[in-house]
Amino acid sequence: MNLLKFVSRNLFRRKGRFAFTLLGISIGMASFVALLSIGGNMQSVVKQKAEGLGANFLIMPENICIYNQMAIVTGETISEQLHYDVYESVKNIDEITVIPHLTQKTAISEMPSVVAGILPEETMSFKNWTLASGEYFATQDENTAVIGINFADTRELDVGDTVTVRGQELIVKGILAETNGNDDMTMFVPLSVAQRIFDKEGYISYLSAKVADMTKMEFYEAEILSVASVQVATNDQLLESVLSILGSVNSTLQLIAGVALIAAAFGIINTMMTAVFERRREIGILRAIGGKKGFLFRSFLLESGLYGFLGGIVGVVVGYAVSLFAAPIINKDELSMLKGVSAQADIDVQLVVIAVGVSLLISILSGLYPAWRAAKLTPMEAINS
Repeated sequence: MNLLKFVSRNLFRRKGRFAFTLLGISIGMASFVALLSIGGNMQSVVKQKAEGLGANFLIMPENICIYNQMAIVTGETISEQLHYDVYESVKNIDEITVIPHLTQKTAISEMPSVVAGILPEETMSFKNWTLASGEYFATQDENTAVIGINFADTRELDVGDTVTVRGQELIVKGILAETNGNDDMTMFVPLSVAQRIFDKEGYISYLSAKVADMTKMEFYEAEILSVASVQVATNDQLLESVLSILGSVNSTLQLIAGVALIAAAFGIINTMMTAVFERRREIGILRAIGGKKGFLFRSFLLESGLYGFLGGIVGVVVGYAVSLFAAPIINKDELSMLKGVSAQADIDVQLVVIAVGVSLLISILSGLYPAWRAAKLTPMEAINS
């Protein structure tokens, strides 16, 4: 007897039950794919943004919370500030190059936007920017802006356009070449201009620093702390703190996905046990005419596996569709603890393979007991029942 023909006939015998069982495993796998896709991509985004800071370490307000640390890494605004005098003190320390940042959030072209106040000359030297078009700042206090390339694209801005920030008109003087970091989605203005527009005279958000010798980090930190009451963290330390939060979020998402998969597994067990009960007489006849236990065991196990394989494929498609829909909603949540971490739904081939594999494995494991029960029946027990 042909195994595949036997299994396919039984699989579609009860079309309603087949559809609902497949729906159960598909929903479970869709949850698995959607949650892990968004969670995993958030970590990738944070790592990429941390690398784009271009500093050896950051100097932040004392006792800054993890929420604001995440905001610094992701290019968002923070609720605490440093006095400008801190910059004046730290820049005089030998072997340390430091630049100030004042980051503020506002609406530009009806879109939430980050505006960063910088010292033009010092920041250009620190970051080694190049321009895609236009010109860079000529003075430290001109009412102009240099914008990141993604900032320009998403707001349809070009060199010479005028943007209004809290009533102050600024002319777009230049557009930066792509940096693959936060700078691509930021509008930069001279520090004095930003302080005036946002009523932050004498204040900055944080400092970025580079050092001459990475082996002397503890020495530099001690020197900084001797002249200012601040918090100092290397890029790696800051990234580790932020990723610990995302790790907790990912663990929660994985737990939720795991519960969905367990529910799907019990759905398959229930379906297969029902199939064994309904087909007891058929099983008895097969056994009576010479059907082997191994054939019955393999047929039920294959049937269960097909549920997992088909459900895995459907779940991957639905899961990515859900994540594409959910990502923009998550990104609009300004109260989220994942401040500035853009949820994305990029297709990960490895995750697709894992999802289908996990679905297949769960289905096969769920089908072991029903398959064993079917193979264990004797011809007399099956026919009499």
